Amino acid sequence: MESSHGSSFSSLNSYIQALAQTPARFARRAGSVSTSYEEMSRVKARSGSDMQRTLRWYDLVGFGIGGMVGAGVFVTTGRASRVCTGPSVIISYAIAGLCALLSAFCYTEFAVDMPVAGGAFSYLRVTFGEFAAFLTGANLIMDYVMSNAAVARSFTAYLGSAIGISTSKWRVVVHVLPDGFNEIDIFAVLVVLAITLIICYSTRESSVVNMVLTALHILFIGFVILMGFWKGDWKNFTEPADPKNPSGFFPFGAPGVFNGAAMVYLSYIGYDAVSTLAEEVHNPVKDIPIGVSGSVIIVTVLYCLMSASMSMLLPYDMIDADAPFSAAFRGKSDGWKWVSNVIGIGASFGILTSLLVAMLGQARYMCVIGRSNVVPAWFARVHPKTSTPVNASAFLGIFTAAIALFTDLNVLLNLVSIGTLFVFYMVANAVVYRRYVAIGTTNPWPTLAFLCSFSLTSILFTLIWHFMPQGKGKAFMLGACAVIAIAIIQLFHCLVPQARKPEFWGVPLMPWIPCVSIFLNIFLLGSLGGPSYVRFVFFSALAVLVYVLYSVHASFDAEAEGSFGQKNGGILKESGESDQDPSFKV
Repeated sequence: MESSHGSSFSSLNSYIQALAQTPARFARRAGSVSTSYEEMSRVKARSGSDMQRTLRWYDLVGFGIGGMVGAGVFVTTGRASRVCTGPSVIISYAIAGLCALLSAFCYTEFAVDMPVAGGAFSYLRVTFGEFAAFLTGANLIMDYVMSNAAVARSFTAYLGSAIGISTSKWRVVVHVLPDGFNEIDIFAVLVVLAITLIICYSTRESSVVNMVLTALHILFIGFVILMGFWKGDWKNFTEPADPKNPSGFFPFGAPGVFNGAAMVYLSYIGYDAVSTLAEEVHNPVKDIPIGVSGSVIIVTVLYCLMSASMSMLLPYDMIDADAPFSAAFRGKSDGWKWVSNVIGIGASFGILTSLLVAMLGQARYMCVIGRSNVVPAWFARVHPKTSTPVNASAFLGIFTAAIALFTDLNVLLNLVSIGTLFVFYMVANAVVYRRYVAIGTTNPWPTLAFLCSFSLTSILFTLIWHFMPQGKGKAFMLGACAVIAIAIIQLFHCLVPQARKPEFWGVPLMPWIPCVSIFLNIFLLGSLGGPSYVRFVFFSALAVLVYVLYSVHASFDAEAEGSFGQKNGGILKESGESDQDPSFKV
């Protein structure tokens, strides 16, 4: 394997000279794009050994379900119902599931065409270039690490609640540390390290473990659903406990349903990790579409049934926003209090499966980022015996465990989600760009202008929705934005022909479905709070600093060594390499 430390890092003097050339190197490398052929040949070869193609469609469905159905649904459902939707939270979950499916289509087109482990990083690298891929990839890695640390600590809380042991007894308080970082959680660290060992050992065995845990979790979810329909009352769908509160199936109207969909959509995050396993799938053309889409559809059905069950158990204005299912049985004196403990155990299994899938995903993102030379190539190494990215898995596992050891759950939860939604937004843009732009043969500006204008219209709609007071003026402005957005899409569809046709599997109804995904992700980004944006700006600035001080120089050195070429204006500056991706028809 070639070293990612080239001439720029051979001595202090060489590094200082490289820094002086940063603007020129940035201009050359930032917009450089790869091809599917490069990603699956020379870039992939930087890992040394290959990952074994041992996964089938049912493994991907299991990973998708395990990654999505964590403990979050047990909290999100109650909060959305109590604050936004009432019983119509069922419709909110259906809308959010449709949104997730549309976004999953975008991931699937890339994963089938380019079955490598890089997921969104690789997809953006072959469309918008190295810098955009690095910026989004770095944010996604941080989202994964923060989220996984939060999930590990929540496992302690759920398990303790289920077996009747206070969380304080699981943790050690160190008073010299500041609040929010002074509760040492050894058990969360052990859970993270145990899962790290599993994913380092074998992806096949990781799938078996995930299947067992996911099956147990679904059994508990089925139990919760049956209990809700058995012990619940149909009148709770329309009658609140307090007659003064709004009644009916839609007590907060259509705005409440859509605001609820924005809130519960975060329960679907996790299917994107399945795309990072594409390099280990036996038959990508068949297995990936079934695995990704199938898992989203199954999870949507489960979520709708769970929310219906909860809505039957209690009137919406009596639901506990933080623990809706457990609280519904905890206060009962008729012998059903034990159900609360069963729900806690089931949520604990969900936490383990979501943690396992997310840690598999984060390691494969890091592996492919290492292949691209923008981080040390040490991360790209695949172990010849286990066929897994051991270095990336171990590093990120230890990093996650260190954060889970100290950091309070509330601190972590304020830091997650925005990076993932931003990546979903970028992938939806990328699939449109790649369909309508063939580098070197078509003019990219009409497509770029379309994507920018549509995004701006979506941002305007989102701002009006969230900040403009209710009334006819708001309805008119929202309607005008919707008409403009539809007109922009139709105009682009009629005037700009597609430059490529996917050979195996493509997003249907192009460009409508990716545009709906773009709009929905912008709308969801608009529903996040200020701390999420502070985190995004901070980590984005940190990623830019790393790129300028290290990544652009390592990438430049790799290009000079001939590790990969640079595409600029449609000319791949390396002999013998076609500019056209062989997996697409032009």
